[in-house]
Amino acid sequence: MTSAGEAAGAEGAGAPVPPPVAAIASGYAFTGPALDLGALLWDGRCRPDVPVRVPLSVLNRHGLVAGATGTGKTKTLQLLAEQLSAQGVPVFLADVKGDLSGIARPAPGGGQVLARAEQVGQRWTAAGSPAEFLALGGLGHGVPVRATVTSFGPVLLAKVLRLNQTQEQSLGLIFHYADTKGLELVDLKDLRAVVAFLTSDQGRSELRDIGGLSTATAGVILRSLTAFEAQGMADFFGEPEFDTADLLRTAPDGRGVVSVLELPAVQEKPLLFSTFLMWLLADLFHDLPEIGDADKPKLVFFFDEAHLLFDDASKAFLDSITQTVRLIRSKGVGVFFVTQTPKDVPSDVLAQLGSRVQHALRAFTPEDEKALKATVRTFPKSPYDLAELLTGLGTGEAVVTVLSESGAPTPVAATRLRAPGSLMGPVDPAELDAAVRASALHGRYAQAVDRESAYEKLRAAPAPAPAPTPAPAPAPRPAAGSERAAHEEEPSLVEQVVSSGMFKSLARSVGTQLGREITRSLFGTARRRR
Repeated sequence: MTSAGEAAGAEGAGAPVPPPVAAIASGYAFTGPALDLGALLWDGRCRPDVPVRVPLSVLNRHGLVAGATGTGKTKTLQLLAEQLSAQGVPVFLADVKGDLSGIARPAPGGGQVLARAEQVGQRWTAAGSPAEFLALGGLGHGVPVRATVTSFGPVLLAKVLRLNQTQEQSLGLIFHYADTKGLELVDLKDLRAVVAFLTSDQGRSELRDIGGLSTATAGVILRSLTAFEAQGMADFFGEPEFDTADLLRTAPDGRGVVSVLELPAVQEKPLLFSTFLMWLLADLFHDLPEIGDADKPKLVFFFDEAHLLFDDASKAFLDSITQTVRLIRSKGVGVFFVTQTPKDVPSDVLAQLGSRVQHALRAFTPEDEKALKATVRTFPKSPYDLAELLTGLGTGEAVVTVLSESGAPTPVAATRLRAPGSLMGPVDPAELDAAVRASALHGRYAQAVDRESAYEKLRAAPAPAPAPTPAPAPAPRPAAGSERAAHEEEPSLVEQVVSSGMFKSLARSVGTQLGREITRSLFGTARRRR
């Protein structure tokens, strides 16, 4: 840690330190554990004597990493993730472009890396982090991540299917009916079967008392599900469902595990993967206990390409995101949104983000200039001309402001960022596949399971009624000595009923309902508790 006085000494004997530099040095002189971001840029040169840092204890207050394409956002994300892992904090990374798998391998170093390290006063060491590789539905190089339709919930599914408000409400009724009747919605064919049943002659009356399901709305939902499946999306719904508690693990040496969700295979389905990320976060919110403020977060979650999450979102969906981000802080989870400009994130969500790392912006068009002005207004007052500074930053440079240990915003600091110690690029696919097969999670999630659920229950034909049989002739009264043996050999009426297939089916259905507690969170997601 470098104090403001040490910064003054670095100016040279008798050379006065500019008051803004002293103020910035003092603002980032934290006493507790912190992540090192880089060194101050002032008056055209780098100041390694004034480090820019973010306290570990405030990373559950969320953050934003923004900037134009090619300005270094991904490397900043990697720099934060590997330092969090080293401090024992698990990390989740959404790898949209497929270039974050290198976090598991040491970087080869080289002239540019060492030159950057010298500029910012960094003692650079090549090091990889313990990593777990995941893939949605197993599409890609990773342990398959699946969710059941029941736990995914109607709100998130409505967004994926692009349903309007009326259709979303009808989908909520369908989920409510399935929950109450013990019809488990494991995959998409289960949901399709329940919708078809509720519009059939047999099932049309089931929802009559709570609004009903119109044929037109059911048709829209079914067509949307069919189109969704035709795009290859059925693999993402099913069992075994991924347990988000597996994101909270640490390695035997105490470092946090970095879970890298590979997404290039579904890049053309941005709505799907952004909504799946929200399901993961909502599931964590539902399961984790309240811990309040802690010395370090339990998990830090990075949303890359965050604008995809908010595009075409309903007001109810945005309200749910805002509330989740606001409340999950007290459960020890930090959320970082990674996108191009702050205007990609709704203002109510942006107001919850305590740390800001803003890379360069471009102002080539009137729309760009408008976005630049909006970005400048979101920063605290500073001695910089931010509009000029943000358009002149180089790759790997950013404007930073974070929360101090007391919760107050730090001074705005133009920063040259450190170089990550891990490989800045993807690892070989064959190496990835080997790491996935060696994972402790592979045996639990690799093989898909299709058990009896709503589809099978609704397709099962009722057993035909048995043909009437003539009444048997009265049997001769047994001798007194043989009466007890007859009772032991022939089952009683109760025993016959209990052992019948119909009773077993009913008991299994009732047991499913009694043994399952469906509670839905802010997004309508649910966890099954037994």
